[in-house]
Amino acid sequence: MIKEIVIATRNAGKLKELESLLEGVFEKIFSLRDFEGVPDIEEDGKTFRENALKKARAIATALGKPSLADDSGLKVEALGGRPGVFSSRYAGERGGDKGNIRKLLTELSGVQNRKAKFICVLALVFPDGKEITAEGVCEGEIIEEPRGEGGFGYDPVFLTGLGRTMAELTLDEKNIISHRARAVKALITYINSPCGKDRLKTP
Repeated sequence: MIKEIVIATRNAGKLKELESLLEGVFEKIFSLRDFEGVPDIEEDGKTFRENALKKARAIATALGKPSLADDSGLKVEALGGRPGVFSSRYAGERGGDKGNIRKLLTELSGVQNRKAKFICVLALVFPDGKEITAEGVCEGEIIEEPRGEGGFGYDPVFLTGLGRTMAELTLDEKNIISHRARAVKALITYINSPCGKDRLKTP
């Protein structure tokens, strides 16, 4: 039904995960790295869904191809849900993963409640205006020191139910329990459902 999509990201870690999760689902998977002159889209939405839809709509319009955008982040209970939509730039635009983790651990110093969850919202937008969104959540807690060499973002300090951080999991393990994996599963399940097939049907 959907032969090709463009993953609306230049983030190498995110792209690697999505490509592995979507392998065999679409005939061709492109990313923004495959096209020149595609402008950056400002993520100024108040929710993950708003940001994902904004990115997917812009790329679908610019390239004339179905576009899949992901907006995801970390919500920490003791911080009232922060960093939330600001997860990637929590320590500032140039803070990077290490700066974000350092700020997070500083704010949680001495805090006993370490409950947190990763949230991912996917938006699949077509040039004709059809849109589908899906959400995935992975619950865990924030540890006091980073562990593991894999993954990206807050993975080294996010302890999963497996007793290891996201950064200590293999890609196959992460692709079973992660928020992104669960969002992709929900998206594919909907696309393949009678309701999804009817909605995507060409007039």
